[in-house]
Amino acid sequence: MKKVAMVVFTVLLGLCLAGNVLAESATKDECIAKTKEAAKLINEKGLDAGVAEINKKDGKFVWKDSYIFVVDFDGKVLAHPTLTGKNVIETKDKSEDPAKAKFLFKEFTAMAKGKGEGWVDYMWANPGDPKPRKKISYIFRVPGKDMYTAAGIWE
Repeated sequence: MKKVAMVVFTVLLGLCLAGNVLAESATKDECIAKTKEAAKLINEKGLDAGVAEINKKDGKFVWKDSYIFVVDFDGKVLAHPTLTGKNVIETKDKSEDPAKAKFLFKEFTAMAKGKGEGWVDYMWANPGDPKPRKKISYIFRVPGKDMYTAAGIWE
């Protein structure tokens, strides 16, 4: 009886922990809503004020395991936890086959210029885990500007 109780306890504990981990993952709907909210903020408050708010590490644009980033059409990162100020237009994804690696920021820009919004998939390494995994980012062109907001999730 004691062994059965211990097994049940262990299983329940595992489910609770797994549920907490899953609950901490951003969703597609959140990415879409937050990219649009960030674009609206930039248009209403101006680029500098918008970027300052988006870059707050404890602000509303950093949540669960995701964050908003902002890039102009020339590839300059305007808001990002670690890449702000860098030009990333020539950055390739982390595909295991270098011949298949794609210029992800060129694809992001093409999506923003073309459709104006949508999902782009690529391979990227999660901080703390060197093995690249599939990630998708939602790209949303800031209306009237040559830049986009974006947020991604791991698949």
